[in-house]
Amino acid sequence: MKPSKRQDTYRHQGLRNQLVRTIQKKGISDPSVLAAIEKVPRHFFFDSSFLEYAYEDQPFPIGAGQTISQPFTVAFQTSLLSLSKGDKVLEIGTGSGYQACILAELGAKVFSIERQKTLFEKTRSLLAEMGYQRIKLFYGDGYKGLPSFAPFDKVLVTAAAPYIPEPLIRQLKPGGILVIPVGDDIQIMTTIHKISETETRKEEHGNFRFVPMLEDKAREE
Repeated sequence: MKPSKRQDTYRHQGLRNQLVRTIQKKGISDPSVLAAIEKVPRHFFFDSSFLEYAYEDQPFPIGAGQTISQPFTVAFQTSLLSLSKGDKVLEIGTGSGYQACILAELGAKVFSIERQKTLFEKTRSLLAEMGYQRIKLFYGDGYKGLPSFAPFDKVLVTAAAPYIPEPLIRQLKPGGILVIPVGDDIQIMTTIHKISETETRKEEHGNFRFVPMLEDKAREE
């Protein structure tokens, strides 16, 4: 990450350290995930009038009906991926770009899809400013994945899916992991372990709440 025009002060760094301790107490123990949370300036993803909320362990609206996820949820989903440096990761739902930056700090090669054009453009500009040029962003339908860039070592879905999209399983390498919150009002955090091209294993990891994962590109007003 290169220096940004935005300010990351000692106060911000202290608040991040405090946030790390908070999510650690909630059960996040992976030291590399905690280090990534401590490194990425979450306040860069907020409008200046809402900066005081940046280091609370809460989701927050970012426009276009989307939210920046709760830091605990970001850390929890990231831990479930069991990332290795160099893993090729498909992220469904770029949103603010915060989760993609956490993955990049862990050494992942990130391919991320966003369906909201305005949000896509805003996030692409921000990540370039922050120096995350290696995160590849795409404007498109997350249900379809990115078949031309498959296969992926890991797939992470950051929105509530009513079902598990088959294309995302197909685009996963054997031995890979898909992390996805499945359900309508309340979602069950689910991992799909791809044993082979014909066999998968499903695990469930508790209840969460996400904004809905919508099909197709969003129409622009």
